Amino acid sequence: MEKKTANYTLKSAADHDDDELVDHPKVPGWFSEHCPVWPGQAHFLKVEKFLFQGRSEYQSMMVFQSSAYGKVFVLDGALQLTEKDECAYQEMITHLPLCSIQNPNKVLLIGGGDGGILREISRHSSVQQIDICEIDTMLIDVYKKYFPGIAIGYEDPRVTLHVKDGKLATTRNAFIKSVPEGTYDAIIVDAFDPIRPDHELHEGPFFELVAKALRPGGVMCIQAESIWFPSLDIEHLTAKCRQKFKGSVDYAWTIVPAYPSGVIGFLLCSTEGQFVDFRNPVNPLDPNNSYGVAKEPLKFYNPEVHMAAFCLPSFAKKGMNNNNNGCKEGSNGVGTISADDEGTKQQ
Repeated sequence: MEKKTANYTLKSAADHDDDELVDHPKVPGWFSEHCPVWPGQAHFLKVEKFLFQGRSEYQSMMVFQSSAYGKVFVLDGALQLTEKDECAYQEMITHLPLCSIQNPNKVLLIGGGDGGILREISRHSSVQQIDICEIDTMLIDVYKKYFPGIAIGYEDPRVTLHVKDGKLATTRNAFIKSVPEGTYDAIIVDAFDPIRPDHELHEGPFFELVAKALRPGGVMCIQAESIWFPSLDIEHLTAKCRQKFKGSVDYAWTIVPAYPSGVIGFLLCSTEGQFVDFRNPVNPLDPNNSYGVAKEPLKFYNPEVHMAAFCLPSFAKKGMNNNNNGCKEGSNGVGTISADDEGTKQQ
C-alpha cells in the first residue's frame, strides 16, 4: 500500500517536554505520523517492539509491533498498513472494481508491493492473468518476511512480477506503454502519491496510458484520498479521469482506523463500451468460499458494504456534485459520473 510521504518521530515513554523528539530507532515509545496534507494533527501508535529498519535504493522502511494494531509497516515515515485493519483497504480497492464487471480475466496491479491486493485478486476464479509492476524488491522481501499473511498473494501461480530499476512513475509509465491496447479487464493503481516528485507523471498522460491498456468497458480503481482532508486531490483526480475515460467515473470510500482521519477513498473509472455501474456489483464473491491463496475468508468486503461505499455524507456529496460539471447524479444521489454529458448508458 502506498500513501503520502510523512515525517515520523519516536517519542520516548519517559517524561519529556511536548516538543522534545526522540528519533533513536530502539527507544520504546510512540510512533508519530504527521504530514502537511493533514495539518494541525499527528497520529500516534504505541510501539511494543521494533522488528526491522532499513533502506533500499528508493525508500526507507520500518516494521514494528504495536500494542493496538499488531505489526505495522512504515515507508518513508508514512504508515502504510497494519495487521489489524489492512483488510479494509486491500479488499475494497480490489473488489469494488472486480465485482463491478463480469468475469474479469486479466488484471494489472501498479504498485501494491505488499502483496495484499494480489491476495484479494486471487479470490476471483475467472482471473487467469495477474501482472504486478513494482520497482523495489527489498520492499517485497520485507513484506514476505514480516507480513506473510499479506504477501501470500505472490504465491498465486497466476501472478507475474515485473520489476525494473528506475524512477517510480517513469518505470510504471514505461511498462504500461509496452502493453498492447485493450489488454486488461481491470487495472488497480496502488501507487498514487501527489506529494512525491513523480506526481507529475500521474497526471493526464498516465491516465491516458491506463485507459488505452484497458479493454472496452474495462475498469480502473485508484486511491483518492480522504473526504475529510481532500486538499485538491479528489477534484483534480476526478477532472483528469473524466477527460481520459469515456465510460463512468465514481467515488467510494472505506474505513481504515490507522489512517489519518480514519477513512480513505477510491476513484473508479471505466472505458467506453459496456456500461459499468460501480454501485451495483454484478460479479459477487461468495464470502465463505472465495479464498484463492488466502488462508481466511473475506473480513470486510460484502455486497452490502460495496453499495454503501458510494453513499457520502452531505458535505462530501455536495462537494462532489459541485465538481461534476453538471454530470447526471446516480441512483444514490452522488454521481455515477458519465463522460457523456447526457449520462447515456452505452450497451
